[in-house]
Amino acid sequence: MLNVPKASKLPARAGVGFKPVHFRTILVEPQPIGFFEVHAENYMGAGGPPHAQLAALRQRYALSLHGVGLSIGSMQPLDRDHLARLRSLCDRYEPESFSEHLAWSSHDGVYFNDLLPLPYTPQTLARVAEHIDTVQTTLRRQMLLENPSTYVDIAESTIPEVEFLAEVSRRTGCGLLLDINNVFVSCTNLGTSPQDYLDEFPFERVEEIHLGGHYLDIDDAGAPLLIDAHAAPVAQPVWELYACVIARIGPIATVIEWDNDIPDWSMLRAEATAAERILAEASRASAT
Repeated sequence: MLNVPKASKLPARAGVGFKPVHFRTILVEPQPIGFFEVHAENYMGAGGPPHAQLAALRQRYALSLHGVGLSIGSMQPLDRDHLARLRSLCDRYEPESFSEHLAWSSHDGVYFNDLLPLPYTPQTLARVAEHIDTVQTTLRRQMLLENPSTYVDIAESTIPEVEFLAEVSRRTGCGLLLDINNVFVSCTNLGTSPQDYLDEFPFERVEEIHLGGHYLDIDDAGAPLLIDAHAAPVAQPVWELYACVIARIGPIATVIEWDNDIPDWSMLRAEATAAERILAEASRASAT
């Protein structure tokens, strides 16, 4: 495990994923949220309106930087140019948190614009740990690793996902980003229990939580299939799992993700307010 400094803590409050369409509304008055999350790849240019908006947000709120293009799970080397741009972005804005996905998204120089699954084997575990060590050394900060949404079992996997995540975190010192919607989607699709998954999760490694929406589809065999679409409100079963997690571990930074079919700011803020109520209840319970 490399000795990398942890990033500054995000406030143990609800945050939201920033969308430029909401920028003017957000800046009219202080918003009842703790921080904003942005996708790193949207800010890798040199300047222009994206950076002007991000700089204005950074002056007012804490910042979570979320990557979608490092391809941490690839068996090929990391893209050094992409990593250099990411370091410049972190140096420029000094976010309280940086996270990436347990997935791969590129091969032989081709970027697939998707977060693809990987087999959980000793070989891939060693490769993911090697990549995370490289990221954390380059960025000079701790990275958080997010659990994926899953649609099929991979026959080659020999390590349970929770065990895989825990071991990667142990080896590298990275934190974990627990996406509770991904847990619900994956367990529903694979016919397992999301509560059992969470009962095994290494909560002591969790530094941040994601909540988002999904939609119901039907697979080729006519069975229900949940899609992690980030295009709908958080579903009630996901809220219930979230409340159980927060009651167990206490308040922690929580992001509302909504990346497609973007709603008005008032609706996104209402989702964050719902998360804030659950966080506040946990705070009151811990104080009694």
